[in-house]
Amino acid sequence: MVNQLLKWYQQNKRDLPWRKTCDPYKIWVSEIILQQTQIKTGIKYYNNFIGKFPSVQSLALSNEIGVLKIWEGLGYYSRAINMLYTAKKIVSDYNGIFPSKYDELLQLKGIGQYTASAISSICFNEKKAVVMEMYIDF
Repeated sequence: MVNQLLKWYQQNKRDLPWRKTCDPYKIWVSEIILQQTQIKTGIKYYNNFIGKFPSVQSLALSNEIGVLKIWEGLGYYSRAINMLYTAKKIVSDYNGIFPSKYDELLQLKGIGQYTASAISSICFNEKKAVVMEMYIDF
């Protein structure tokens, strides 16, 4: 089953900007933006966000108005406010270095199981499955 999944991915994967990095900040940004957002729309917002705030430090130096301005039109604005809060916490409590462990990531505001799994497995090779729950009625 794993080999089939990997083969399918190799044949069908899309060229997405966040797939070209293992930077936990950029993976985090992509994961938060893509919550409730189609990938086509997410790419534009991701590129704009990373252009304005290229690092967790630059985001932490911003304010709500600056973050909400770049987030404008994406909706679910609490995601942006949580990102600002979490960026400030990472800079102040973690010396600007993203936590590498799933359990540490879960302690950060706005980071749930899926996002913690994505960051810890993609960026730090922690063995955490990134699985989206789907419910299908037959």
